[in-house]
This record gives sequence, C-alpha cells and structure tokens, in this order.
Amino acid sequence: MKAFVLAAGFGTRLKPLTDHIPKPLIPVLNIPCLFYTFYLLKLAGIREIICNTHHHADTIRRFIDASKLTDLEISFSEEPVILGTGGGLKKCEKLLGDSEFILVNSDIITDIDFTALIAHHRQSKRAGTLTLFETPEAASIGYIGIEEGLVKDFRNLRNSGLVSSFIYTGTAVLTPEIFRYLQNGFSGIVDTGFTGLVDNGGLSYYQHEGVWMDIGTMANYWKANLDRESIISRMAAPMKRAIGMEPHRISPAADISPDALISGSVIGRGCKIGPGCTITDSVLLPETEVRAGTTIINSVVDPFHTTIMGNPN
Repeated sequence: MKAFVLAAGFGTRLKPLTDHIPKPLIPVLNIPCLFYTFYLLKLAGIREIICNTHHHADTIRRFIDASKLTDLEISFSEEPVILGTGGGLKKCEKLLGDSEFILVNSDIITDIDFTALIAHHRQSKRAGTLTLFETPEAASIGYIGIEEGLVKDFRNLRNSGLVSSFIYTGTAVLTPEIFRYLQNGFSGIVDTGFTGLVDNGGLSYYQHEGVWMDIGTMANYWKANLDRESIISRMAAPMKRAIGMEPHRISPAADISPDALISGSVIGRGCKIGPGCTITDSVLLPETEVRAGTTIINSVVDPFHTTIMGNPN
C-alpha cells in the first residue's frame, strides 16, 4: 500500500514561523512534524510515500533527502501552482495506481493505528474510510455529520442537519474510486472526492481514541511542545527504532551558557543562549540566538521573529 501526504500548504496560521520554515518541517519536540507521519507509516509497514509540495518545496525535498530515512521510498509531486487538497491528490492519480492508499495531513501529531484503520476500512467494503476523533471542540473545528455508521455531512455543508462531536483527523484510507469525483486544478477534497463517495456507495469512518493534535495554530503548536510533551514522549523509543530520531526537549547541538536558567522549554538544534538568560515555558526553533541577559516567557521564537503569547491554559 502507498501513502499520499499533503505537504503543500502555506501554513498561514503559523506565520511568521512559516515565512522561513515550511509547515511540514516545523519541529515538535525537535522532530519535524512531518516525520511523525513517516514514523506511523513505517510502523504500519507502508514504505512508498508521495508528498505533494508547493510552499518551500525545495527546502522540504532537501531536508528529507538529507535525513536518509531507511526503508522508506519518498517521492514528491511538486505543484508550481498550488492545487488544494483535491487537485493535489488528483494530480497523483497515476502515481498512486489502482490500489487503495492512505491519505494523511502533514501537520498533525497522532498515534493513529494505521494497521487497525486499514483493517476497518477493508471490513467496511466502502470506497473510503475517514478517521474521526471525538472532541468537545468539534463545533469550532468543524464537526462531521454521521448516521448509521457512515459519514453523511461536513459541518452541515450538505444541509443534512446532522451534528456530532466528531472531527475529521486528516487521515483516511481511500480507493481509486475517489478519482472519479476529484477535479483537475485547484479544488478541495471534501466538496469533490468525499462528497462524491458519500453520494455513490457511502463513506465509512473509523473512530480514533488515542492522541490527536493539530499544530496549525500558534496556540496549538505551543501546547503540543509543552502541555502535551509527556504524551508525545511515549513515542520516543519506538520512533527511535523506526526512523532513527526521537522527541526531546533540549537539543544536544544547542550552545547554552552554564548560568542560563531553562525551565519547561524546548530548545532546538544550533540555538545559542547567552549568559544570564532566563527561558521559561517557551519554544526556541533551530538556530535561534538569545543575547545575554534576555528573559523569554511563554513564547515561540525563531531566528527571525519572536511571537509572544500568554499561556493558553
């Protein structure tokens, strides 16, 4: 089975970080978020991965190539003009072939069991299966309308009146049947492919009950690194075995003055923290330099900008 990873987005909600770093490479506990997806795919025995790219496409390709991930065959579908979730997938119809495949967003941190998802999909005998996650924030994120074990609507866009506490996780198993409903050019997968499957044989769902985090906003990104650190760290040992890297708070390749005070923070590779600095409950992205005597609290900092934010808890 192959996987298609959506990695072409602009990461608008994470500006100014994404002005210089593509969203798929934004690190969570010093691991690029895209690599959490690679880890889960490899864990499920999926070796062939296609990533669509647009924003910072060359940077993504170079970084992945330099990482030398073993036993994974990663190819790229570059979009000179961005095609959206539907058009981007349609462009890769021939690359994905005539077998079922996994579709995954690149900006989520999760422990979805892809093997169980695939088994559930095959048992459903439907042309597609979406992975759903129950959350009290469904109304603000975008709830999924479900009925009799099938997906029927998306935030009531089809006027079904169906409301639930489930959201779409950005992960699905799909068959080539979806390509009948996708469009060339810019389009979204929901109002083309997913809607086409709903109307023609039905779209099933698989309920995920573990970890799921969308890092697409600054507040969510901060929380993933700090509030959810203990949860993500559970993946460290198996991730190390699978892809040779593991989540960690302080990079050994950071230069930190012995008298700097670091607490509850994530410090990236190549960071330089001068004497007398205090870094509290903050995330410093790779290559960030902090001058002597600086105090940083409740912040996300990259080499070009500082985004100050209050603790969202």
